Amino acid sequence: MFVQLIKPEFEELIASKDWVTLKEVLNDVPAVDIADLLLELDGNIAVVVFRLLKKPVAADVFAEMPSSKGIELLELFNKQQLSDVMSNLEPDEQVSILEELPGHLTQRVMNSIEREDQKQLKKLLGYPDESVGRLMTPRYVRIKSDWTIKRSMKHIRKYGETAETINVIYVVDDQEHLIDDLRITHLILADQEELVESLMDRSFEALSVYDDQEEAVRMLAKYDRVALPVIDSDGVIVGIVTADDIIDVAEEETTEDMQKMAGMDALDDYYSQTSVSGMVKKRVRWLIVLFIGQMFTVTAMSTYQSVIAGAVLLSLFIPMIISSGGNSGSQAATLIIRALATDDISASDWRKILRRELLSGLMLGAMIGVLGVIMTLTWGTLQGEVFDRGLILTAATIGLSLLGVILFGNLTGSMLPFILTKFKLDPAVTSAPFVATLVDVTGIIIYFSLAILLLKGTLL
Repeated sequence: MFVQLIKPEFEELIASKDWVTLKEVLNDVPAVDIADLLLELDGNIAVVVFRLLKKPVAADVFAEMPSSKGIELLELFNKQQLSDVMSNLEPDEQVSILEELPGHLTQRVMNSIEREDQKQLKKLLGYPDESVGRLMTPRYVRIKSDWTIKRSMKHIRKYGETAETINVIYVVDDQEHLIDDLRITHLILADQEELVESLMDRSFEALSVYDDQEEAVRMLAKYDRVALPVIDSDGVIVGIVTADDIIDVAEEETTEDMQKMAGMDALDDYYSQTSVSGMVKKRVRWLIVLFIGQMFTVTAMSTYQSVIAGAVLLSLFIPMIISSGGNSGSQAATLIIRALATDDISASDWRKILRRELLSGLMLGAMIGVLGVIMTLTWGTLQGEVFDRGLILTAATIGLSLLGVILFGNLTGSMLPFILTKFKLDPAVTSAPFVATLVDVTGIIIYFSLAILLLKGTLL
């Protein structure tokens, strides 16, 4: 909303090249909103606007931009601008940018960073993709257990300004092993002559540098912390992960899961920053797979041509039958995928889930089945069909088919995520379209098998 309010003035100042006034205006605009304003600008104009920003603000604005726009600007920045932006970014933000850069630009950007920071960056980039090591920052404050509170506070005042956060202070031994973490409030309220050790309970949670970033999301949410320490295999603290970094990861993971559940590959960038060809590339593969899957539905229907010819009324209810199963399966898949993602359930719970979904599938199928019987009888009567044994059996066929298809959809949608997890695959690919396609084929078989069983000698 704020961006829309200042956008006309922003564009007018750029058009008139009133850079002095624009600089004053931008001083009062949050970095995230400046980033939004720059997205629609030509790269060369955006570079000019960057020159108007204070160095720390310019770095914050750059960090808020989508990677595609960031790369465009890095191509246009001169050496000094590159150095100003990169040197004012947090190490984890520098890593995030370098991960996205094309080869020809990576070395140029690295050369703009001070040698000491380059060593640190190379170390962070040495950790596996999507690991906590790539996400952490080495800028934190640590103290010793045998220090007094007074000495600790003096140390915090000296080094806290360059730290990512001082909400939590980390206690280490002489070998830099993490032995506790303390909230800054505990130190502020403690007697200045007390030792740090008197405040310690040696109870803390920590991440490994090799943990998946999703594990960091889960732990920060579970323990309600603003930051978590990161340790190596020897228990030495090497960095911290903060909540603001985790929010970005959580948003990316959620977006990725939603896109996969829609039946497509996850986009590499924001939707608005993805080209049409890139969008097509991400969507076409799964569309082809789902299209081929639907061919099995056609094949299944062709097997029952004689049944369809003998009881045309049955064919009218095919969409209702198969969509009910697909909807049930999609609901179950979505519930289980989310429950797995939030650690509400684990892969070992599949038996318990099977029982729950079997029961809920029977209940849902029975309710929708009864509704289907009533609707079939009502619709048939209104259409002038004779209320005879044939119509009653047709209604029974539809009701039982709905029960069977919804039950199958429920079980399929709930169990597929567990199967994929077992094979170390992302359960999010058990997308709603994929489950629906699978249930379509089975729904046709269930429907017409019941029709042959119940209507043989009556309508068939």
